[in-house]
Amino acid sequence: MKKRSRVRRLARFVLRGGRRRVGPAGHLQNPPRYVLFDFDGTLADTFSAGIEILNILAVEFHFRPLPPEEVSLARDLSTRGLMKHLGIPRMKLARISKRGTEEIGKRIDSIIPLPEMPKLVRKLHAMGYRLGILTSNSEANVRAFLKNHDLEIFDFIKSSSKLLGKGSVLRRLMREFQLKPREIFFVGDELRDIEAAQETGVHIAAVTWGYNSTPALTEAGPDYLFTKPSELSSLLETIPLKAES
Repeated sequence: MKKRSRVRRLARFVLRGGRRRVGPAGHLQNPPRYVLFDFDGTLADTFSAGIEILNILAVEFHFRPLPPEEVSLARDLSTRGLMKHLGIPRMKLARISKRGTEEIGKRIDSIIPLPEMPKLVRKLHAMGYRLGILTSNSEANVRAFLKNHDLEIFDFIKSSSKLLGKGSVLRRLMREFQLKPREIFFVGDELRDIEAAQETGVHIAAVTWGYNSTPALTEAGPDYLFTKPSELSSLLETIPLKAES
């Protein structure tokens, strides 16, 4: 068992590109410069469309579909766990992700924001926060969604085609904007969002209205766990934004 555990840790280390996991950032001590949102399941209600598309791609790429009776189980699994459960080979993941993005694009005009999220992001924008989106969806899909719902208030959109690559995107973002980890507050709904934040030392708020279940998110140890958007705005209101020099 100990040897297997060491092998797993080594595998995770290699998958992170040889970078050590920084760990949880803890609670905010100062206001972040940027509030960064995941897209699918955090801002946009793509859950039903995502399950539909997953089962279409199961036929196309020859892996197991996800029947309705297994959806609850799937919400407890990490992305890697779901891949194993459905028999998705890692070598096909990039192609599957690309096709999934194409299928979401076909449906983007029917995708709606999650309840209270437009109000939240407009409020944060009015408070002076810089807003960004970090997603494995395409920038074109996200921009179409934002335009459809009058939410073109984000400073940037960072897209990664790699479902398991958000940590590297966070590192690139920090280099590009010359940010320290504590200056970013990341909001996401999946275990991989928490994992990416803990790889880089970025503050992470996990939200329970998206893909992964509340018990799974809790066990992963996010800095914050929110059950409704107003909890996020209430937190940031208690840490007033300082004017930049």
